[in-house]
Amino acid sequence: MTERRLLYEGKAKKVFLGDREDELFVEFKDDATAFNGQKRGQIAEKGVVNARISARLFTSLAAAGVANHFLEQVDDRTLKVRRLTMIPLEVVVRNRVAGSLQQRTGLAEGTILERPVVELYYKNDALGDPLLNDDHVQALRLAPPEVVERLKALGRRVNEVISAYFDARDLILVDFKLEFGWAQGELLLGDEISPDTCRLWDKASLTKMDKDRFRRDLGGVAEAYQEVLARVLR
Repeated sequence: MTERRLLYEGKAKKVFLGDREDELFVEFKDDATAFNGQKRGQIAEKGVVNARISARLFTSLAAAGVANHFLEQVDDRTLKVRRLTMIPLEVVVRNRVAGSLQQRTGLAEGTILERPVVELYYKNDALGDPLLNDDHVQALRLAPPEVVERLKALGRRVNEVISAYFDARDLILVDFKLEFGWAQGELLLGDEISPDTCRLWDKASLTKMDKDRFRRDLGGVAEAYQEVLARVLR
């Protein structure tokens, strides 16, 4: 097989040029980071787990009418995807209080929100990915108002689909992060959906099953990821 040309390497993934100009290969790494890169480590087989979970969830979302960049899984940790021009916004959807929402509001962790909260963050490492409101987005010219509304609506739709998917597998989707981009004028969901980008709790015990185990030094990180994979695939 022809050696792939590296286009970009991030904290959790390597992106290679595809066989076609409009395609890429995304290789998931075992590296783990938290707190804007201040904490670093590795989680055994994380790349394999996240690639398989992302592939399954992207497939389920496509079947539910949510267009995304996933084309196929080509090996245990690599996905072939459509090449996107990414919008520099992270769309975060929250069903329960956790993380920065707890810090900003003082609400108890785990508080169930009456309706999902949708937030926008500026994808900018130098600034620490700050929280933005719609006016900030317009001031920075990151996306026009109609696109911002579409991003929020898509975030809510993804939430409906994958919340139900996880619930059927005895997992609570607490919150998650999404990224979107353009391909030939079409707005598509990109990046990944995995325990790296979602907070997932066991429905019965409320045990954390995601990267918070790494962030908080709770132990059993690799085991939690493997358990999520097993449930997602069943």
